[in-house]
Amino acid sequence: MPITSSAKKALRQNRTNRARNAKKREAYKKLVVKYRKLVAAKNGAEAAKTLPLVFKALDKAAKTKVIEKNKASRMKSRLSKLIKTA
Repeated sequence: MPITSSAKKALRQNRTNRARNAKKREAYKKLVVKYRKLVAAKNGAEAAKTLPLVFKALDKAAKTKVIEKNKASRMKSRLSKLIKTA
């Protein structure tokens, strides 16, 4: 356990940031899974509606450095390609 007051504050910040990051990570992962299921089910119209939501969640995660911006870009590219092939 932290002893100094600055260490206690750092622990509080760490817990808060960890919860916030987990929420953003979970948000984009759930949307990616939902999108992939729609594409696999050949539901193109719903998948096309979901894609901007996935992009938004990925951009938010990258903006706050939950994931690297290159990872977000790579995922966006691959997900876009996925709907074209299906």
